[in-house]
Amino acid sequence: MSNNPEYDAVVVGAGPAGSIAARVLAENGAKTLVVEKRQEIGAPKRCAEGINAAGLERVGLRPDPVWAVRKIDGAVLYSPTGRPLKVVLDKKKGYILERKIFEKYLARDAIRKGARYMVKSTATEVIKEDGRISGVRVNNLGEELEIGCKLVVASDGVDSRIARSAGLDTTNVLSDYHSGFQYEMAGLKIRDSNLLHIYFGDEIAPKGYVWIFPKDDDVANVGVGILGRLSEPGRKAKDYLDGFIEKHPEIFGEASPIEVNAGGIPVGSAIDCLVADGLMVVGDAAHQVNPIHGGGIALAMNAAKMAAEVGAAALKEGNVSKERLYEYERIWRETDGVKLQKLLKLRSFMEKLDNDNLETLADMLSSEDIIRLTEGEYGFMVKKFIKKAPKLLPLAKKFLSGSENA
Repeated sequence: MSNNPEYDAVVVGAGPAGSIAARVLAENGAKTLVVEKRQEIGAPKRCAEGINAAGLERVGLRPDPVWAVRKIDGAVLYSPTGRPLKVVLDKKKGYILERKIFEKYLARDAIRKGARYMVKSTATEVIKEDGRISGVRVNNLGEELEIGCKLVVASDGVDSRIARSAGLDTTNVLSDYHSGFQYEMAGLKIRDSNLLHIYFGDEIAPKGYVWIFPKDDDVANVGVGILGRLSEPGRKAKDYLDGFIEKHPEIFGEASPIEVNAGGIPVGSAIDCLVADGLMVVGDAAHQVNPIHGGGIALAMNAAKMAAEVGAAALKEGNVSKERLYEYERIWRETDGVKLQKLLKLRSFMEKLDNDNLETLADMLSSEDIIRLTEGEYGFMVKKFIKKAPKLLPLAKKFLSGSENA
């Protein structure tokens, strides 16, 4: 098989990461196939559909109102007692996507660049010859296929089957998983529907939050993410969300759900190794997810672009060894990877805070402070704690010290 591969590259998974990788590979001359297990690309959606403008720009995308359905100017964060803190984005705005359309748009773009797609086709494992990956086994509508290739890009989601079959450990530990449940609802009464609304508190969402991400004046994704091991016995994510909705009739009194989504949210660090001989791992499969809010579309697409650029060059050179492909991992760990490690420390700090601590933060932080924190800058927080919240100083020094911003 390895002497006459059918494709230069096979991308497993047609989410945003997979289709960006396919587009970049194809436009760089690689004969590329995308294998997608779902019968419809984009459905069901698996997130709250938020993305920042910079995340689109980094992969060469301009927001299209067909799929970027709502422009977002910032967010309102609510403390456990309901105290609001408004965060306005002065420069780069954000968008709420219609992800079912967005993912198909990305796939069409990749196909127009020359990539081929197979849907309702499950890639079960990589094929190895002499210890090197030479293709993938695929169940295509009940037919077992062996597809030869020189390079495999695993973008098949959390606990990637393809990465595991190649020998990489993609396991998420329990503490790095949040349980998520979301409705898309219509008939809402949303104040400031150009802002995200995020609610904190252990009674609302243990070590997580409830979100309202508007898609129209009266339509929004309404969801919750919780650290399940700290929830009340017998209460699931859905129970917390339903309880929140019941307590806010002023928002939800006339609303009804038009879609339901549920699943695990990885909020840990990236897997230890992103490449192997003939293999690159991107997106959720690589755990390239923001540890604070669990969002990963922009991160996944940027990682896919990096990987595909390195992969395309490696294919032209005829060298897809782990050592050659490691260039992708190095670049990622020196850029987005650095930021995610900082945010992982911030998450560890936040998970130690109780409701009273969160109220203290709401009292002492400004809109500018929140923006800096989302960028992984938190050294300044230690100085704030010295002045305004000395009781939190030991915890801050334990988790947040050592930043170059201190």
